[in-house]
Amino acid sequence: MSLLINVCLVLFVLVAGLMILVILMQRPKSEGLGAAFGAGVTENIFGAQTTNVLVKFTTWLAGIFFALTFALSVLYAHHSVASSAFRRELMKNQPAQTSPAPAKAQSSPGASPATTPAQASPVVSPAATAAPTGSPKS
Repeated sequence: MSLLINVCLVLFVLVAGLMILVILMQRPKSEGLGAAFGAGVTENIFGAQTTNVLVKFTTWLAGIFFALTFALSVLYAHHSVASSAFRRELMKNQPAQTSPAPAKAQSSPGASPATTPAQASPVVSPAATAAPTGSPKS
């Protein structure tokens, strides 16, 4: 699975680089960056219909780019589901790790067995027992 993802990633980067070059080679209406890369040379290579060839090539590269994007998203989703299923299976096979239970409080010999330690000593918050800090002003 990871080999297929790596191959798709390499193709993805190559297609992205080719798209950048082809888009920059296209002749804009204002002769911008296309002139810097020698737009006249492309007319000699592809003929007078250079813009049509570059537009078609850009269209094909864009289609391949989006197909690779979709394929990579599906592969990554499948890879993460498979790895989480693998983790779940591993966790099932491992013994359960629980925290040790707190030790039971030793009851005094005079205490009745019906009272539990929680009933014997109620919990009182510190705010309830604190004395007021300020003296009242008259």
